[in-house]
Amino acid sequence: MMRPKIAFAMAADKTKFVFDAEALARLAACCDIVRDTPLDEFNSPAARAVLADIDILITGWGCPMISADVVKAAPRLKLIAHAAGTVKYTLDPAVYAAGIVVTHAADANAVPVAEYTLAAIIFANKRMFEMRDNYRSDQARRSSHALMNEPIGNYHRTIGLVGASRIGRKVAKFLTGFDFTVLLSDPFVQADDPIMEMVELVDIETLMGRSDVVSLHAPSLPATRAMIGARQLALMRDGATFINTARGALVDEAALIAELQSGRLHAVIDVTEPEIPAAGSPLFSLPNVFLTPHVAGAIGMERLRLGQLAVEEVERFVAGVPLEFAVEPALLERLA
Repeated sequence: MMRPKIAFAMAADKTKFVFDAEALARLAACCDIVRDTPLDEFNSPAARAVLADIDILITGWGCPMISADVVKAAPRLKLIAHAAGTVKYTLDPAVYAAGIVVTHAADANAVPVAEYTLAAIIFANKRMFEMRDNYRSDQARRSSHALMNEPIGNYHRTIGLVGASRIGRKVAKFLTGFDFTVLLSDPFVQADDPIMEMVELVDIETLMGRSDVVSLHAPSLPATRAMIGARQLALMRDGATFINTARGALVDEAALIAELQSGRLHAVIDVTEPEIPAAGSPLFSLPNVFLTPHVAGAIGMERLRLGQLAVEEVERFVAGVPLEFAVEPALLERLA
């Protein structure tokens, strides 16, 4: 029986560390790798020759759009294993129409996002960013000591999670190890969902009003665009913190900035819309904002998890056993 042939399609400058020597050796043990260098385009004669020869394509960040034309150029293609998060901006419906199976590494990418969120929650409740600034400007620590006597810290605080996504669920699991009350708002969660053992299910208005920290984990859909706006933010307690590691489009940024400029709220923001805020945006300078450049997901050595998951899925596919992270077309639009 012929071994499956495999190739890669991704941007090399965005996928360093995804596949180490061990991962490549595992792929070579079950497949023939037809080209070591990843494809970064699908139109050249060389790229078309690779597409015509492969059964499996491993994709990642920077992969060109897999259009109907690309599918036609790859008549043997049976599996696309995406060694990154969402695939919904990479795949034309022709992929599923051709019977090609798709899997992704969103579960692996969710781990560092959940870790970032946990760290943000702990630091936010202890007002660490404010403590840092106070200490820099007041080395005698008078302002730091005054802040220590405020009702802050991580004991008996209430954390609100908006969305029971892969990341939201991992965050909820992390939070079970702390003295927190964890609220969840998600219209798709039912009473028999396992997450109900870790959270209290409430509507979003209740969550916004009761939480010391609100963390957003919903997918970016037309229905969720600007789901956090002036009305929801106004419900938050004075001194509460808003965390966004999901998508910038979920938040009415003008409304958020208005609340932050008032000094009433704090924010930890990893994602914005546009991806880079406009020059001079208050998000860059407000003292109550901790802004990071979309780094909550896998970076550096964390990317190894993505490659490992993709390799495991390829091994399952070659062995003829069910994939663990197949992406069904009906669920594609609900993915982040």
